[in-house]
Amino acid sequence: MSKQLVVQVGQYSDKGRKAINQDFHGAWLPAEPQLSAKGVAVALADGISSSSVSQIASESAVSGFLADYYCTSEAWTVKKSAQRVLIATNSWLHAQTRQSQYRYDRDRGYVCTFSALIIKAATAYLFHIGDARIYRVVGQQLEQLTQDHRLWVSQEQSHLARALGVNQQLEIDYQTLPVEQGDTFVLATDGVYEFASPAFISQTIAAQQSDLDNAARLIAAEALAQGSDDNLTVQIVRVAQLPSPDAAGNRLNNQAGAALPLPPVLEPRMLFDGYRIMREVHSSSRSHVYLAVDEQTGERVILKTPSIDLGDDPAYLERFLMEEWIARRLNSPHVLKPCVAEHRREFLYVATEYVEGQTLRQWMIDNPKPTLEQVRGIVEQVAKGLQAFHRMEMLHQDLRPDNIMIDSTGTVKIIDFGSTRVAGLMEMGSPQLQEQMLGTVQYSAPEYFLGEGGTSRSDQFSLATITYQMLSGKLPYGTQVAKARTRAAQNKLVYQSVLHEERDIPAWIDDVLKRALQPNPLKRYEALSEFVFDLRQPSAAFLSRTRPPLLERNPLLFWKSLSFVLVMIIAALLAW
Repeated sequence: MSKQLVVQVGQYSDKGRKAINQDFHGAWLPAEPQLSAKGVAVALADGISSSSVSQIASESAVSGFLADYYCTSEAWTVKKSAQRVLIATNSWLHAQTRQSQYRYDRDRGYVCTFSALIIKAATAYLFHIGDARIYRVVGQQLEQLTQDHRLWVSQEQSHLARALGVNQQLEIDYQTLPVEQGDTFVLATDGVYEFASPAFISQTIAAQQSDLDNAARLIAAEALAQGSDDNLTVQIVRVAQLPSPDAAGNRLNNQAGAALPLPPVLEPRMLFDGYRIMREVHSSSRSHVYLAVDEQTGERVILKTPSIDLGDDPAYLERFLMEEWIARRLNSPHVLKPCVAEHRREFLYVATEYVEGQTLRQWMIDNPKPTLEQVRGIVEQVAKGLQAFHRMEMLHQDLRPDNIMIDSTGTVKIIDFGSTRVAGLMEMGSPQLQEQMLGTVQYSAPEYFLGEGGTSRSDQFSLATITYQMLSGKLPYGTQVAKARTRAAQNKLVYQSVLHEERDIPAWIDDVLKRALQPNPLKRYEALSEFVFDLRQPSAAFLSRTRPPLLERNPLLFWKSLSFVLVMIIAALLAW
């Protein structure tokens, strides 16, 4: 039986010797599937004494973070999810200050420090702004994991260098570290760690393993007894159990319906789960694809069923279910959309919209010499589909003409997600989810053949390869990319110009493709939108390189300029 993540949290906060408590803290221990998808979150904010509304900022920061973090997409990484929430929180706090009586004195406005610890699978993620601290207990001592953002004016006087709500722009310290069962973390404000010794804190936690709330209370009491004149907040986080490697995949499968039986072999006119089977569209050793009609709505749909021969392979089933999971999290007219389930499923399959049209492969056969505008129109639509993937921190990884459909209206759609890599799921630790699914070798980026992880520039390479093929009818490097398995071999790859006598292709188009098809991903376009933009007009860099000299453009102006320079030199010599 697979194990899930178990985290124990103890917390305590008190105003101490101050009139009010400007600290705020919170923790969220969700149930499945959020536990595997997003992890456990613990957050702490410390208001500053110069502000009379800082406690509002602290409460808003912590409660908003814990609520909004779990509303972000499961496809996003912890880093992207948390940073997006914190940036939004910072903007809101800064706006509150700008609209208040404290707009000219930001130290009295809606500002606070913030520290958060998120534990997902077997990794701890730390986010930090200000001077609250996050420690890890190591034996009888504490290992400080965060750096204080405090600027010291003198030995006695200092002020915060960074805090939430101070500036429009937010700089967040971020780090990750592996965790093991039994690891213990401590989050504390300066009213605690400046007065309670590390030895006392670690010994108290060790003595109060069964009651971490009491441990936090005793630590705060010790700081108060030692003379602390600030608010006192302590949070203790202990990793009681780590999830087993297959736990994330099993929960994802159960959520998606992997417990359902495999469907039988489907035949035309057969009634299956409320669908009337029309015909088989495609069949392979891995799946079967059918055209069907929904008996309830009358709409035509595509049903994809898993291979019966691979029904006992959990890794295969996990990847099969992932396609629908991914499709439900993408919203683009240029990405195949899943069908909304109108009736209960009795078998395991995937239902998607039916695209009436042809694959890009067939379109290329039917249009061996397309116009440049036709190519641009297709590429721009595919790029919009890819950008929908990239916004969700997904990489398609298998973009090729067979996975692109063009419907009867000319709308282009990406239709297959079998090799898609989802960054947020990679963090869940499932071996099946982390397995690299390399796409078709002719269109795969060179870095995949070095065993490196892909980026959005890898999908850019695949799209540029398709663009090149539409314009020339061949591949930019032939079959050499798949054979180049070392960096040295890839550096020897020679780009073949897309220009030839039979096609009217501007020279700057070749320059765009050459850059997007660089074997080194760092030499490609930084963003897919740049590649698409440059397909419409020559870049300034290209124009400056190819601009003819002044002598060729305007001989008269050249000789006039030269004569003027010579006259000035002669005049200077005569004056000297």
